[in-house]
Amino acid sequence: MDTTDQIDQVRDDFIMRMGVIAMGEGLPRMSGQVFAMLVFEGEPIAFGALSRRLSVSRATISTSIRVLEERGLIRRVNKTGDRQDYFQLADDAYAAMTKFALAGTRHAKAEINDTINKLPTEADGVRARLDSFAEFYETISTALDDVATRVSKPKI
Repeated sequence: MDTTDQIDQVRDDFIMRMGVIAMGEGLPRMSGQVFAMLVFEGEPIAFGALSRRLSVSRATISTSIRVLEERGLIRRVNKTGDRQDYFQLADDAYAAMTKFALAGTRHAKAEINDTINKLPTEADGVRARLDSFAEFYETISTALDDVATRVSKPKI
């Protein structure tokens, strides 16, 4: 197998794996695959090329693009003289991913705290377990906040 074939095989495997990971994070599988392709290739890719290279319909690509754009993970770019839309990673894609995860952990902690506040004072055991659960999310939030700060730093 030559180097080009090996790289193609590794890329295809990476794209499939990232689709599965995206599903685990609540995203459509194809959104994860589009994102992975853009990461791997490192250059803008035309809408039609995404559809062909991932062997899916243009409608599926459109839905995936919309999800990724809404989360601030990719951006639409144009090439002079070309009417197609191209897509590439947003400059701060990893910071956007971290901020989305941070919002999720903060939401979970708020839901737990809301439940704690509804408990009668006599529910000491339940309250203690839920306090521990809320502290778990607070620890994750603190770590993600640190990560968001680190990945948001301007590159010199």
